[in-house]
Amino acid sequence: MFVSSHLLVLSTLASASVAVDEVIVVNQSRPRTALETPASVSNRNVDDQPSGLRIDAAELLKGLAGVQADSRANYAQDTRITLRGFGARSAFGVRGVILQLDGIPLTMPDGQAQTSSILLDEPQNVQIIRGPLATIYGNSAGGMIQWFSERPDSSGLRFDAMFGDNATQRQLVQGEWVTDGNAVRLTGTRLRTDGPREHNRAERDQLALRWYHDVTDSIEMIVRLDDNYAPFLQDPGSLTPEDWLADPTQTFAGAMRFNTRKNIHHQQASVSLRSTDGWHVSTWKGWREIEQYLPFPGTDIRGSGSVIDLRRSFIGIDASYDYDWSLATPLTTTFGIHHAEQDDRRFGYTNNFGERGDLRRNELGEVTQQAVYTLWDWQPSEQLTLLGGLRYSEVDFAVDDYFIVAENPDDSGEQRQHAWSWSLGANYALSEQWSVFAARGNGFETATLTEMAYSNTETGLNTNLGAAYNQQWEIGVKWQTLTVQAQLTAFGIDTTDEIVVDQSIDGRTTYTNAGLTKRDGVELEVNWLMHDQWQWRGAATLLSAEYASGARLPGVAEQQIYSQLDWNYRPQQRLSLITEYRGDVAATDSNDVIAPSHTLWHLNWRGSYVLGDWQVSPWLNLHNFTDETYVGSVVVNQGNGRAFEPGVGRELQFGVQFNRRW
Repeated sequence: MFVSSHLLVLSTLASASVAVDEVIVVNQSRPRTALETPASVSNRNVDDQPSGLRIDAAELLKGLAGVQADSRANYAQDTRITLRGFGARSAFGVRGVILQLDGIPLTMPDGQAQTSSILLDEPQNVQIIRGPLATIYGNSAGGMIQWFSERPDSSGLRFDAMFGDNATQRQLVQGEWVTDGNAVRLTGTRLRTDGPREHNRAERDQLALRWYHDVTDSIEMIVRLDDNYAPFLQDPGSLTPEDWLADPTQTFAGAMRFNTRKNIHHQQASVSLRSTDGWHVSTWKGWREIEQYLPFPGTDIRGSGSVIDLRRSFIGIDASYDYDWSLATPLTTTFGIHHAEQDDRRFGYTNNFGERGDLRRNELGEVTQQAVYTLWDWQPSEQLTLLGGLRYSEVDFAVDDYFIVAENPDDSGEQRQHAWSWSLGANYALSEQWSVFAARGNGFETATLTEMAYSNTETGLNTNLGAAYNQQWEIGVKWQTLTVQAQLTAFGIDTTDEIVVDQSIDGRTTYTNAGLTKRDGVELEVNWLMHDQWQWRGAATLLSAEYASGARLPGVAEQQIYSQLDWNYRPQQRLSLITEYRGDVAATDSNDVIAPSHTLWHLNWRGSYVLGDWQVSPWLNLHNFTDETYVGSVVVNQGNGRAFEPGVGRELQFGVQFNRRW
């Protein structure tokens, strides 16, 4: 392998075998170096990110090119994440982007995902795969975001206490136990906050158990159990542009009139087996229960109500095997299968000013995803690497309607969507420090079951909503020396039948296929070790996302810039100045509502001290210290005009961690 001998940083993660110079594609036991991977990839050690409360997934995604993570300080709605414009239509949660944690999918078979189920204290590394290579992950793989945790290497205890404005407090207790061939971690967290607006309170408790077991010298088993319970999440709602300008801290009156809120209970178990011989098997099962109150009565008999009662179960398995052909030039082929199922038992009721009323919906939705895939990795010369992937995916949707009355006929329906996805990339090492790459691929994205659940004129499954198909290309250059690591990428994406928001009113969102869209952009990431005490990292994204008509794709920022200057003025003490710029964002297809651009400044400090047997690590974060008024997120095509979700003003957060190892 022609690999740079000079690594800017090399921080290996024991269990996942992930380093910031490595890329995981399908199989964690066979990482490859970033410099020789023919794709635009980012690896970030979470320790490089500013310290914080770890209550928002955006905290772990700062400074990653192509990623737009919208923090709305509304705990009833998940962080909104887009990647090169994929997922921009999402009214809540994540669409169009695959999420994984230690190789276990966080994305459902229909393509939807929520970040609130992640224990954000756990990941030690985050990896982004952009462009054609991500299509190997199938449906909704406009990009891949993977988090990797670390296997404990010694026994220990950890206690965290964190605080912030608006009566925010969060605690963490963690115990780790390590013996020969085994490691166990048990973590519990508790969050309570009043939120920055009225009717914005939140309660969330998380419990996570991990068991790492060496079955043999070459096979590791990981068992994961998660219980995430959020019994009380008030929803203050979005604001009209006029109300946002007048007072961004106010709450939509209907939120209190109808007592808008949500409670969530998410449980998941998984078992992974992976071998250094090149194979892995992962299986998972989970349950998710949601009750949500929307800000309108929902009395229409042909509607679906305004109190959502969703009971979801899901299960899946993924397995792959790497075969080395033992040729004169290295060639490795990965063969894999994937099967996942999702059952949504969905009820809808009227909202009698905050109380559950009459039944308006009763149905069972089922999604089954089946796929086979292969990845071919060939190095015909010391400088040249070729990487090709092919995947066939088949997704079946079915809804059985049990709410059938005279005014509301049977709305049962079914649909099958299937497609081939492929990618081909080449990487050429010009020297030990420089490499260039190019890639091309096709992918597809189905609508989620939630997106197919509503139509503007009828009830039942929106079978007119089909899959979107995209063609992607990218070219780039990577540079790595002792003190600088940089990546510059240009890309283009053409999508037919793009899935976009048709209408969104008071939390009820319908979708349609919009024909052609085109996205072109440039991304830059730089890490620069300026001095022994000074380090700077930055990222910039320029993205043009338009319909065939020339109108901008709503929900997508055309410019993003991130800068983080770290001063390590003493060992184990760091002061950081962070700057975030985001260009304006269209909120409607007609582009008549625009969220203005903004620049945020933050100060972050952390230190670490040894007191007897304990390591004490305090931190402080001053968010938005200029108190900039800005829009944290937009609600795309909001029919009632309430398109803006306010960002958070100046806010002080601080915490301390106590850690003892033995």
